[in-house]
Order: sequence, then C-alpha cells, then structure tokens
Amino acid sequence: MAVKAVSAAGDDAKFIAGGTNILDLMKEGVESPTQLIDISRLNLTQIRSTTTGISIGALAKNTDTANHPLVRQGYPLLTQAILAGASAQIRNMATNGGNLLQRTRCPYFYDVSMPCNKRQPGSGCGAIEGINRNHAIFGWSDKCIAVHPSDMCIALAALDAVVKVQGADGKERSVPFAEFHRLPGDSPEKDNNLQHGELVTAIEIPKSNFAANSYYLKVRDRASYAFALVSVAAALDLNGNTIKQARIAMGGVAHKPWRATEAEKLLVGKAASEENFAAAAEAEMKAAKPFEHNKFKVELGERAIVHALRRAANLKAA
Repeated sequence: MAVKAVSAAGDDAKFIAGGTNILDLMKEGVESPTQLIDISRLNLTQIRSTTTGISIGALAKNTDTANHPLVRQGYPLLTQAILAGASAQIRNMATNGGNLLQRTRCPYFYDVSMPCNKRQPGSGCGAIEGINRNHAIFGWSDKCIAVHPSDMCIALAALDAVVKVQGADGKERSVPFAEFHRLPGDSPEKDNNLQHGELVTAIEIPKSNFAANSYYLKVRDRASYAFALVSVAAALDLNGNTIKQARIAMGGVAHKPWRATEAEKLLVGKAASEENFAAAAEAEMKAAKPFEHNKFKVELGERAIVHALRRAANLKAA
C-alpha cells in the first residue's frame, strides 16, 4: 500500500520513517514534498540469519542494528561504522533504509541562496570555485563535487551488501551495493538508482571470513557530531599472514561509497605488512583529483588506508 501511495502521489511524494534527514531538508527549504507517507509501522525491522549470510530490515533502527548479536559477532565492521556516525539520539531514531537514502551534507546544497545542481539542476556548483575542503577527490563531475555522508554505507560497500527493493507492482529486485548509489555525472540530483516509489525493504550481507580482521576508521574535525573528512572500512581474509581477500571502501571522498579496488587487487596474495599496505594505498590514491582546499585528503587518504589495514590485520604500529 505504501509503495502504491507514493507512486500515485507524484514525483514529490516521499516516504518517512525516522525522519532524521527529510525533516532537516524540509526545515532548510531544500525539499518540499507534496506528501509524506509514514512507513514506520511496516514489518521491516527483523534482523536474522539466512542461508547465505544475514538480512537486516530496512526499518530496524541504526542502534538496534549495531548492537544486534548477529551483527556484532559476524559483521563487526558494520557495528563500528554505525557507532561512528551521528549521535546516540539520532542513531536511536534513524533507520537502515533511511541511512542508505540520506542526502549530502554539502553546505552549498543546504544553502538555498547558493547555486547547486543537486538541489536545482542547471544552476551550477558553488563548491567548485568555493570552499571545497570537505568535497570529493574521486568520481566527481563538473556538475557536482559533493560527497556521500554515511558511515554505515561505507561498511556495507566493503562487505558486498545487496539491497532488496520493492516496486509499485509488488515485485522485488536485488541491487548490488556498488550499483545502488550513483556518481554525479550529468545528473547529480539523482543520488541512487531507485525508481520513484520503490521501497528499500532489507539489506543482505553475504557470509565472509572478515569478522576477525576488520576495522572502521573515521577521520574528522572533532570526535563526535561530525562527518568524515576521510573514512576507511577495511576487511581482510587472512591465511596466516597472507591476504586471501581484501575489501576496502572509503567515505568522505566521493559522491558514493568509494571502493578502493586498486588497493584491493594489489593486496591479494601478499603478506599483511606495513610495506604492502603503503604500496596499495599509494596506488589507490594516485587517481585522486583534489580541489584547492582539499588537497590534504590525498595524503590523509593514504595514511588512513594504511592505518585501517594495520588495525584490521592486528599489526603493531611501525
């Protein structure tokens, strides 16, 4: 019913559950939905084991997800990432589905007096020639250099999650996490690849051997109530000291959670060592294209990747 209601109400109708993002957007005049369809009472809060891994309900609260025994034991990287985000009060209200769909915190997006192609397509991007310290160094376009704000999503990207989505026709589809969010391209107003009215119902994470060797690092201007300058979700599958698989995702650097695929490829089959971590980080950050005020993110990104990998591998600092 909720999916049909939003689909029938027009392009400016929205779902609302925890409301921690949409209400902010409405207060600032960034969004003015014609209707809000309350989905908070839908039965989408279950967190359970599956034959292939774990399923997390889209309406489970962030706090409940982070503290659930199945998540803490099998996917501690997700627990760490969620607890690094926002504040306890917001995590108690925010839902998993809402976390996936939250919009950028770019100040030019929130300031309706400034040009922003994400808010008003064709108006320009104030950040490119403005104060761009917090903005993207990967995957940006001349239309938008905003970054994705989520911590939870960075861990989900590293863990190869899949998003379950239901359409107005009642049919469900599965979207690999890497394909859920979008880079800005020529359509920065589109944050993800959902169709209007589609509802996120669950997030599925496959089984893996990453639990013992994973770490989420968030570098920010202050210890709490701050978004990441750079964050890194690192997960390793080790055979002794040899890396069988590596998963690395970064936040604060792109319009979507950024998978550090170059670094991942270089690490497979190598020893879990400071030297190899540094080489992988350098290879990944070579493709960065910073702006006037965020050049520091290149070195910061290298150091953050190395530190997160070192902590994931349980190596002592050199």
